[in-house]
Amino acid sequence: MNDTHTAAEQLWEQLLDIYEARALRPYGLSLINQRAHAVQSGERARQQGLSDAMITACLLHDIGHMVHQLGEYPAAQGIDDQHESLGASWLSRHFPPSVCEPVRLHVAAKRYLCTVEPLYRGRLSRDSIESLALQGGLMSSEEVTAFESETYGRDAVTLRRFDELAKDPHAPAIAFAGFRAYVLRTLAG
Repeated sequence: MNDTHTAAEQLWEQLLDIYEARALRPYGLSLINQRAHAVQSGERARQQGLSDAMITACLLHDIGHMVHQLGEYPAAQGIDDQHESLGASWLSRHFPPSVCEPVRLHVAAKRYLCTVEPLYRGRLSRDSIESLALQGGLMSSEEVTAFESETYGRDAVTLRRFDELAKDPHAPAIAFAGFRAYVLRTLAG
């Protein structure tokens, strides 16, 4: 077994630990947990036939919530946990920009969509609306222009749309382990 394969397997084991042991707390104010939200997001990307990198980004986009020490729902205390930056930083030790950048930009994508598609805000869950204010609210025209020039901005918008839809307490249960091949191919690519 070569070192790259060993490192990939070790990372997979670490992700399993995070998502099978620590991602059982509620996802914000929704009726699902972090793991269910992750796999619903990843499954939406898989159903759309997106790349391994995008499936992985959708699956792991909220890992920042699991690697900080701020408690279960810091937004209730008026704290922006900056999970997008924490998650992208954590992931960047292992994954290419095609995974990390959509993760880093998915909160900006929420702000962007709320700004350029006024009806989008009405689709947000209660906790997404609460956190929106902490995350900067609507974008200025300069921020919109800057976001639109981001290399991975479109991918972040796609991820964000899946993110909002991936909060269904009645969705079929999908195993996190079912995404192993996508994650490992992204690491190898």
